[in-house]
Amino acid sequence: MDNISFEATLSFAQSLDQQDELARFKDEFHYPQANGKNVIYFCGNSLGLQPRNVEAAVQQELNDWKNLGISGFLKAKNPWMYYQEYFKPALANIVGAKEDEVTVMNSLTVNLHLLMLTFYRPTATRFKIIMEAGAFPSDQYAAETQVIYHGFSPDKSVIELKPREGEKLLRTDDILAGIEEHSNELALVLLGGINYYTGQLFDMKAITAATQKAGAIAAFDLAHAAGNAPLQLHDWNVDFAVWCSYKYLNGGPGAVGGVYVHERYASDPATARLGGWWGNDEEGRFKMEKGFKAKSNASGWNISTAQILNMVSLKASLELFEEAGMENLRAKSVSLTAWLEFLLQQLKNINFEIITPADPEGRGAQLSLYFKEQGRAIHDKMIEKGIIVDYREPGVIRVAPAPMYCSYEDVYRFYEILRDEF
Repeated sequence: MDNISFEATLSFAQSLDQQDELARFKDEFHYPQANGKNVIYFCGNSLGLQPRNVEAAVQQELNDWKNLGISGFLKAKNPWMYYQEYFKPALANIVGAKEDEVTVMNSLTVNLHLLMLTFYRPTATRFKIIMEAGAFPSDQYAAETQVIYHGFSPDKSVIELKPREGEKLLRTDDILAGIEEHSNELALVLLGGINYYTGQLFDMKAITAATQKAGAIAAFDLAHAAGNAPLQLHDWNVDFAVWCSYKYLNGGPGAVGGVYVHERYASDPATARLGGWWGNDEEGRFKMEKGFKAKSNASGWNISTAQILNMVSLKASLELFEEAGMENLRAKSVSLTAWLEFLLQQLKNINFEIITPADPEGRGAQLSLYFKEQGRAIHDKMIEKGIIVDYREPGVIRVAPAPMYCSYEDVYRFYEILRDEF
């Protein structure tokens, strides 16, 4: 669908769906109901839909628990002893890493704290953390409390980079300038891969290079990027990253989090961390001896026994990602988001601004629409009409047409309501 000229008609949307090689995946999901039919779901940036294969996958683990008890750790269809290993091929492909650099465990903020205890090692002269202003609160709280834990003041230690006056996006040049300005005191740069409010995809490659040139650690919260935007964490030389799996990865509410640690640290059992027996080398795990010996990969940060029932939904969802292919999903996402942008540009009856970058390389599947007025009313009307979007203060409706289960016609129906109802 490259270089296609869009037309703002239903028939054109339907023709795009007919050409879409990923259209069949729409039938692989369950949809909430409204007004007697499936909703149109543009909220995968908050919680992805449930894949249809999840129920059988969960039932398999329940059956193995019922029929095997403790023997399920070695004799289940998917032996529980090695459960975290099953995710590595798909996740490595999604985030652009080596399999030994990724693992699943805990939840996002827990993992952020654990990785910061490894990588944020402040000294009297190098203690500052750079973040984007308006980062998701969990990241703000993690940075604030880590700084306090180490005996420093957040006011002096956490540097928030803001957009220029009158702008809503943070320029890459300003991020790089901020890193250089604080380079002598900088310990960590922690940014969201995609800003949750604006939908801006940061230039992680350039930011990582500048951070490491300054002698600091480059880290990213990929909650809104994993399964959404193209990532090459290993090639970009990112030090560490964390993400949740319940947004674009469709792992279910509160599902297990993901972790990436570059191999230069992951392969070294001497890398500092908090240890637990599930991160201990498996050959010695059941010897019950003193002396933690970390696995020589990212799973060396695992602490507790794998939470099978909190992981299985993600395992099922990743089967769909493997089948669809991340490159194909990204290509559709670019086209689908461009289609949404085109339709929004046809509207003359509503006063709003798309604050997400116009460059496809600077965004994922989300467009953030800033309304100076009526934002909440428009959101409520969408919900009433069976179109699920979300509203974030101040004044933003976030619209995220996830390519796995959203269609071109879905996007057109959203535009149709904005055109006809306001």
